[in-house]
Amino acid sequence: MESENAILALAALAQPTRLEVFRLLVKHEPEGLAAGDIAKALAVPQNTMSSHLSILSRAGLLNAQRFGRSIVYRADLMHLRTVMLFMLRDCCDGRPEICAPLIADLTPCCQPKPNGKAERKVRGKAERRAYV
Repeated sequence: MESENAILALAALAQPTRLEVFRLLVKHEPEGLAAGDIAKALAVPQNTMSSHLSILSRAGLLNAQRFGRSIVYRADLMHLRTVMLFMLRDCCDGRPEICAPLIADLTPCCQPKPNGKAERKVRGKAERRAYV
């Protein structure tokens, strides 16, 4: 990734409304949201929201798909991943003592959730151990 692409993405997220838009769209992955629904959810006028969505799209952080009269936006998580990896690799310069604490902090929040069956099995074992 080029520095200019990272700067563009980070600059797009450096504005409160655009950051909220991106966070909202991440929560609505993978289905995304229509532009009007985003504006309504964040109480932002539609013409202002259009400008914010355009900036995020140009930065590569959103994908848009037209369905009839509405445009559905989705967060481009792969692009966000690319930007974050660029920052980690560039800033840490291959020095694990710098990157390791950050990666450790990210790991607990990003663990996949077990499916219902496996979760019941684990919970059942824990409950049986509690009675022993």
